[in-house]
Amino acid sequence: MTDFPSHDLDTAPEGSKPLLENSQKAFGRLPGLHKVMAESPQVLEGYQVLHKLFTETAFDAEELTVVWQTINVEHECHYCVPAHTGIAKRMKVSDDISEALRNETPLPSAKLEALRTFTLQMLRNRGNVTEAQMAAFFDAGYSHRAVLDVVLGLAQKTMSNYINHVAETPLDEPVKPLAWTRGKTPLAV
Repeated sequence: MTDFPSHDLDTAPEGSKPLLENSQKAFGRLPGLHKVMAESPQVLEGYQVLHKLFTETAFDAEELTVVWQTINVEHECHYCVPAHTGIAKRMKVSDDISEALRNETPLPSAKLEALRTFTLQMLRNRGNVTEAQMAAFFDAGYSHRAVLDVVLGLAQKTMSNYINHVAETPLDEPVKPLAWTRGKTPLAV
């Protein structure tokens, strides 16, 4: 692959500098993904806005993690699966949930499993879910708003997963112990 620039506060385009400063404040360091995204101030800003908006949905920390990690695992994102494992720890999401998502094993509740299943259906079918799939999602306790919020999560994670694939973003030092590769056949939905 072509070497993508990895910027810091000194080398970033002017429009990315305040965005990287925000990342530094939020994470206490500059995540590698943000350093790559900084090449395009619009991409970095778009990603930060989508992230902020997704975290402001009605989903709780466990549900946010389910949507993020379901997409990361399905896209086999070498960077985002470990990064979101670390984020889940900071959000106090149980390791049982993180491990089930990383290993594609059953989640501890039917509602979270329904969210993972629906997210996979939306992703794999490019939003073309059936009436029965929608009904199952609603029967699990989710609303029309949740459908739209899953789409928002898909938009955010598609940006990061695709960028990490093309840029081959190296893992950040703090999450290297959480490195991941898919170890089995993807979940059937």
